[in-house]
Amino acid sequence: MQLLEERIRRDGIVREGGILKVDRFLNHQMDIGLFEEMGKEFARLFAGCKVNKILTIEASGIGIACIAAQQFGCPVVFAKKSKTKNIAGGVYTARVESFTHGNVNDVIVSRDFLGSGDRVLIIDDFLANGAALSGLIELVRQAGATLVGAGIAIEKAFQPGGDRIRAQGVRVESLARIQSMSVENGVVFC
Repeated sequence: MQLLEERIRRDGIVREGGILKVDRFLNHQMDIGLFEEMGKEFARLFAGCKVNKILTIEASGIGIACIAAQQFGCPVVFAKKSKTKNIAGGVYTARVESFTHGNVNDVIVSRDFLGSGDRVLIIDDFLANGAALSGLIELVRQAGATLVGAGIAIEKAFQPGGDRIRAQGVRVESLARIQSMSVENGVVFC
C-alpha cells in the first residue's frame, strides 16, 4: 500500500537491532485517516470472506483492528496479556513471545467471544518472527473457528515469520513489506 510505505519513509525511524519506530502515526500516536485507508484495503483484500470477527492482540493492533472492523461491520476481539477479574468462565490461551518487548506472555480470549461459528480475520500492526500471529492463530484453532487470514500493516519480510505462517497455509496480506532496513540506508520495500 503506497500510502503506508510513503508514511513509513517520511516518519518511520530505523533503530539498531531491527527496530522500526512508527509511533508517530501507527502505534503510539495514531493517524486515524491512515487507519481508515488501511481498513478499506483490508476490506478489499478480504472481500467475500464473510468475516464476522476481527481478532488482534493487546495493545498496538487494537486501533487498526477497530477501524478495519467498521469496514466489515463486525466486532473486534482482542487477546489480553493477563486475566482480569472481569473475565469469568473459560478462556482460550496461547504463549506469545514479544520481539519488541523481549518477554513472553500468556494471551487469553474469553470463550464467550470466539466460537466455532466465527469467521475470523486477524489484524496486527507488525509481522516479524511471527510469534504474536502464531499465538492468535492458536486461539482461533482452540475456538474451532474458521481463520480466513491475517491482515498485517507492516511485515518485516527479511525475518522468518511471514514465510513460516504462509507455509502453514494461512493467507497473509501485508500492506507494507520491508525487504531490508538499516540506520544507514533506511527502509527498502519488497
